[in-house]
Amino acid sequence: MYASAMEFLEEEHEAWAPFEALIDLSDVDLDRPGHPDDPTHGWSARDLLGHLVAWQQHALDVARELAVGGSSPTKTRMDDEWQSRGDEVNDDFLARWRAMDHDQVRHLARSVPGELRGTLTVVPEARWIKDAEMLEFFYEETIEHYQDHHDELAAILADPDR
Repeated sequence: MYASAMEFLEEEHEAWAPFEALIDLSDVDLDRPGHPDDPTHGWSARDLLGHLVAWQQHALDVARELAVGGSSPTKTRMDDEWQSRGDEVNDDFLARWRAMDHDQVRHLARSVPGELRGTLTVVPEARWIKDAEMLEFFYEETIEHYQDHHDELAAILADPDR
């Protein structure tokens, strides 16, 4: 799928870039809920950022483990938790992000994506780019996940009340 880590990282960076517009919204606009009947399903910009960055943070934790060893206990634990709790995991992430102050939300949304990309540069390619299961994991937690939420992003940014 990818010939090199850099190819993946460039595609991931391009896919994330549109979501960075959410970071610069005013505090009011960051917290303004979407309309329940539009693609946001009532999510605010904070909710969307929190959802995506929480999963990026999970991918970052996995990458940190892979940088120093051949496996990730964090990934195994979250796989098990997702199997047993499903979307309740997302609900927990949203609750944490909704409790953060605006500066913390913006700080994490600005820093975690770059930390993830930087950490992946030191993970041996054999442990992720050349490992089909791990490549699929990082792809699903980043590029594919962003694509899955592009409609929410578009609806939030197009909201005439913002």
